Amino acid sequence: MVRLEVGVDLVSISRIESFIDRFGNRGKEKFLSESEIVLAKSPQSVAGFWAAKEALAKALKCGISRELSFHDMEISKDSRGAPIIGLKETKKHFFGVDSISLSITHDGGFAAAVVAVLLK
Repeated sequence: MVRLEVGVDLVSISRIESFIDRFGNRGKEKFLSESEIVLAKSPQSVAGFWAAKEALAKALKCGISRELSFHDMEISKDSRGAPIIGLKETKKHFFGVDSISLSITHDGGFAAAVVAVLLK
């Protein structure tokens, strides 16, 4: 049986900006890979990446935990610049993930992400 699960997250960009001001790249390394840090140049992008990872964790019904860490997920962009989120192969198998779709938006001082996961 195939199942569709959805996760949503909203984060204040100023909260992420304060975090970056306080901890810099060391702070970003807690939840972003090197390639994600290069890709997320602005606080808005960093906030969007945070929201995307939280949304995926919610779609998988586990939250950020021992089962799923921030570094088990990685965000990149497709040839048109649209965000893509992937999982380590071991986590795809563990959760039974067939495919993942991601949308990120920023407005009014907030970043929001919606993730849809198709589970096998």
